[in-house]
Amino acid sequence: MHDTNLLLVEEVRRLLSGYKSSDFTFANLARDLGKSQDSLVSAFGSEAGLVEEVLNFEQQNLEDIFSDSDFSGNNAIDSLLSVSKKISNKFVDILPSITFDLRSIFPEIRQKFVEKRISFVNEKIISNFEQGMAQGMYRPDLSAELVSRIYMSRLIDLHNPDFFPNETISFTVLFDVMFDTFIRGICTDEGKLHYEKKIKCMKF
Repeated sequence: MHDTNLLLVEEVRRLLSGYKSSDFTFANLARDLGKSQDSLVSAFGSEAGLVEEVLNFEQQNLEDIFSDSDFSGNNAIDSLLSVSKKISNKFVDILPSITFDLRSIFPEIRQKFVEKRISFVNEKIISNFEQGMAQGMYRPDLSAELVSRIYMSRLIDLHNPDFFPNETISFTVLFDVMFDTFIRGICTDEGKLHYEKKIKCMKF
């Protein structure tokens, strides 16, 4: 993505968080951005093309978090803790910002994005879980696939305002509690001891 398009995508993302399905047109976007419709057509081709660019932007930010971390480090708990902290800090950059129902407007684009995101996170978390089991940090009686899906679903649920209104509980607190309960649920006794020592040395 060109730098000019990247800046435009970031502007569009901020607007889309407040849009309804009926609002999503190039005419409305151009008005709210203070740009011409022609510039949006030139950059994205169509509304569908714009949605793809926004979702690809968020997917790339998610992948960057993992690529910037040593997720195959010496200790699986340390790796997952480090990556999860970065996800917490950059959650606004990786959460789908299009809040209206993509399933009814762009079902194929939405499905492709969901499958890509789940596949990517599953691969990373499964690898981490298998590493942790080999190290004696994670419980051997759990399914790596199940653990990965639980992790992903909890990340998504944290940003559901029906469950967790932002005005009453901060996202940082929610994430810390989620991760703490998640990691304790998959750790062996040895893993829990390591985790306890680790969190005493860092702010999480």
